[in-house]
Amino acid sequence: MAASQASLLLQKQLKDLCKNPVDGFSAGLVDENNIFEWSVTIIGPPDTLYEGGFFNAIMSFPNNYPNSPPTVKFTSDIWHPNVYPDGRVCISILHPPGEDPNGYELASERWTPVHTVESIVLSIISMLSSPNDESPANVEAAVMERSERRFQEKGEPLCEKVTRNAMNEYDVLPNEAFSPLCTSVSSERMC
Repeated sequence: MAASQASLLLQKQLKDLCKNPVDGFSAGLVDENNIFEWSVTIIGPPDTLYEGGFFNAIMSFPNNYPNSPPTVKFTSDIWHPNVYPDGRVCISILHPPGEDPNGYELASERWTPVHTVESIVLSIISMLSSPNDESPANVEAAVMERSERRFQEKGEPLCEKVTRNAMNEYDVLPNEAFSPLCTSVSSERMC
């Protein structure tokens, strides 16, 4: 029962994003038969190390979504204090609801069922603009971020490589990359 409710909600959120795209990212299904795994491409925000880059990620939703948060993992190389070396994103809204056992976050900063794919990705874009180096997932990146020049020396070559790889992978702009998946979901009957 929970999986079917989650499936309907995710179909609705995908349909909404396809109808009303949001600047800064594109989202679609990895496999049109699996609504629980999305491919997201984030465009690096202006005035940041990531500006103009295309960063691919996989967003995986649990069967009890929206009661539990999805996980987000960059598949593109990215150098950021709040991204683990394996690509997993570490931001408060992706942490399970309730009190933080480590005392770093308020319960109100953690996951709540009101979040949507759009609010999650916009939070990740915000994270790219404003890293939190007080509770880093990548300590080395956090230390370097405090010394901006060293951080840029490490990050800029990755951003250039990621952008080249993303463009080669899709050979189209991000919104165009997902339009076939949006069309297939949009044509389905939504309850």
